[in-house]
Amino acid sequence: MAITSNASTSWSGALSSGSGTTTLGTGSTFDVTWKARAEEGGATTPEEFIAAAHASCYAMAFSHALDEAGHAPESLQTSAKVSFEPGKGITTSVLSVTGVVPGIDQEEFARIAEEAKSSCPVSQALAGVEIQLESATLQS
Repeated sequence: MAITSNASTSWSGALSSGSGTTTLGTGSTFDVTWKARAEEGGATTPEEFIAAAHASCYAMAFSHALDEAGHAPESLQTSAKVSFEPGKGITTSVLSVTGVVPGIDQEEFARIAEEAKSSCPVSQALAGVEIQLESATLQS
């Protein structure tokens, strides 16, 4: 059975001077503007939502991969930085992860972290975008 997530946006005005509000299906509301998207700052952007989706999806995929390898994580902190270039679109998503995982060494942690990129459904949805793993750090 498929689970469907939803969001909606209300936009007023022209692209460069207009603004909007995006509401997630869970009820959270965020202001959006072209200025924030093209010049950084001031409001949420579609890329920020994609970064959030990628970071959370990757955390789940990596947690699963670690568990399948016999190393259930105590904790993982993941981040994603999604780049947008006006005229080109979304160009990269750069992931970073730090984790506390008993019984694993840094090399194995980094190997599984790299492999988990391709099992994340958001990574699969971003197939036309360069996806990098910037860092995978094991904490003791």
